[in-house]
This record gives sequence, C-alpha cells and structure tokens, in this order.
Amino acid sequence: MGLSTDSIHGGQWKDPLSGAVMVPIYQTSTYEQDELGKHRGYEYARTGNPTRKALEDCVALLENGAVGFAFGSGMAAIQALLTLFKSGDHIVVSANTYGGTFRLFDKILTKWDMSFSYVDTTNVAAIEAAIKKNTKLLFLETPTNPMLQLTDIRAACEVASAHEVLTVVDNTFATPCIQQPLNLGADFVVHSTTKYMNGHSDCVGGVLIAREERWREPLHFVQNSAGAILGPMDSWLTLRGLKTLVPRMRLHQENATLVASHIAGLDGNHRTIFPTLEDFPQKELFLKQMKGPGGIVSVALDHFERAKRFLEGLKLFCLAESLGGVESLACHPASMTHAAVPEKERALLGITDGLVRLSVGLEDVEDLIRDIDQAWNLAH
Repeated sequence: MGLSTDSIHGGQWKDPLSGAVMVPIYQTSTYEQDELGKHRGYEYARTGNPTRKALEDCVALLENGAVGFAFGSGMAAIQALLTLFKSGDHIVVSANTYGGTFRLFDKILTKWDMSFSYVDTTNVAAIEAAIKKNTKLLFLETPTNPMLQLTDIRAACEVASAHEVLTVVDNTFATPCIQQPLNLGADFVVHSTTKYMNGHSDCVGGVLIAREERWREPLHFVQNSAGAILGPMDSWLTLRGLKTLVPRMRLHQENATLVASHIAGLDGNHRTIFPTLEDFPQKELFLKQMKGPGGIVSVALDHFERAKRFLEGLKLFCLAESLGGVESLACHPASMTHAAVPEKERALLGITDGLVRLSVGLEDVEDLIRDIDQAWNLAH
C-alpha cells in the first residue's frame, strides 16, 4: 500500500463492539482473564495496550520495520535503545545532535561508563576513523537540529556494518514521508512523535522501530521492565495525527520553501539554511536521499540582539520550544533546545547566539511572510 493508505489504516481495525472506524481509547490499567493462565492477549497495561499496539504497528509499517515500540517521549525511546548496550561500550554520535540527546549521553549514560564520540557524520571517513574495538552503535541525526546537516545514511550504514556496528537514525525532522532509513541500511529508527508524527502539539511521545524481528523480544522486555510507555490517550492522539501525516508534510514543505526563499532575499547580514536554496552545501545528497526539504528553516543573524528583537517581534509565529505542529513556532536554539550543549561546542556547530529556528506551520503562507516582514523590520 501507499504511505497515505498505510498512515490511515496501518495496524488498525474496526471496533468489533460498535463498528467504530477509529481504534478506541482503551483507558484501562488491567484486563479480565478468562481463567487461570488464559487471557485474550493482554494482562496489564504497562505490558500491552490495544491502542498503543495499533500505533506501534502503524509506525513500524510506515518505516518498513519489523516491529515498533511507543514510549512516553522521544528521549525515552532513545534511552530504551541504549539499554541494549552495557558499561564499557562506545557509541559514535552525530556532532550536531539534539541537545536533549547530548544531555542524556553526556550527563547520565557516561556515569555508567559508556563512552561517546561526537563526530562530523557528514564526513563518512570521520565516522570510520571514530570507530573503536568497543564501538557498538552509530547514532545518526539527519537532518540535524537545527543546522539541517545531512548524513549519507546508506554510506554510513555500510561503514558501520563492515565493523559490526549497529546504526540508529533519528528521523524526527524528515518523517517517513521524506526518508525511510531502514530501507537505506539502518537497524533502528527513532522519532519524537511529539513533532510531525502527531503534528498537533497536544501530546508528548516517542517511537523506536527495528528493522529485524530479532529485536522484538529484547525491546519489549525493556519497554515492559522500565515502563516508560505511551499512555492510551496519547497513543490515540498520535494515531489521529498520523492519518493526516502525508498531506500535512506536503503543506509544511510548500510553506517552508516559500518562507525560506523569502527570508533569503531580505536585506541584512544573515544566512538562510534550507535544502532547496542554491547555497545549501549538501544539495546533491539532499536530492539523492530525501523526497523533500522538510518544514524547518534556520536563519543565522549577525548577533544575539537582532535575533532577540526578531523573535520577540513575531506575532503569528509563537516563541516556543518544539516543532512540527500545525502552528508555526520560532525558537532560539542556543538558549532553548541546545542550552545543554556547552557554548564552545555550540559555536563549532554553528549554533550561534544569532541563530533562529523556524518551524513553518500550515497557516496561509502569505500571513506567515507578512509576520516575518514586520518582525524583520523591527529587528533591523
């Protein structure tokens, strides 16, 4: 089936009691058993829930994976994956990774004697050079947040596989509408479903999808044992969001392309970062690997005060963390999403105090451009 069809019907069923076309919200903590040792597939809601299972099966189908797991946040999904590894293991990570991912790795998992090397994964040779005898995982984020740097997923996975290293891709920015990393050789995909997968800024969640069936039992064991599950209401909201994922992503990208082109043409000392622009440094890889540019536009202004005036001058764009909702959001990565990353490292990555990240929503693009223009005038 096509992606639109799978996002609407995948993993779902008509309610046998009423014929409801939406999977019900199974808001229960436990399930009646027919007799000792005999149940109907569900025992306790931490272990399994029909609403959550429908979501897990749907996202696995969308990413062309064997099995999916839903968690209370994207970070919980990443943490669950990392429990497959142990003290002494080494992990190679995209240098320009999300601040929350860096915080988990650098401030928590290092306490368990796990080590991490942050490398420029846009350079496949740098990935290979960073792999050690105890390297167990390559953690890729592509496109990166917020610099939109791309990693050649297929080439990176080939290098990792040659060294018997597993690969996971954070596909939050792209969604399966734009790229499917498992088809390019990745072993796992993670998403913050809080973003585009849900798409309505009304719940927090995360999913982890494995390419191979062999990961079903160990990952379910982790999910059940640690218990950072996605609740039935949030599972239902995310299922609801998935039904419009394809048309939403189409409009996100149409609007973002127009917004990026408009900002790039404005007067002032700034750089606009977006894959369709002529000066995007990885245009060839973008055209080869991705089906579209996504909905995030980053703008590097010349200093903090100008970025501050621009952000505070926006009226339609909401100054807030997160991204991927139907409403347009604006944020200051250095002080918001990437505040956990040391200032020196942020500077090396290009996350300056003048950088602004725009999550372009589904409003009328003419209104978004008018809002940008009036805030731009205030800032300049």
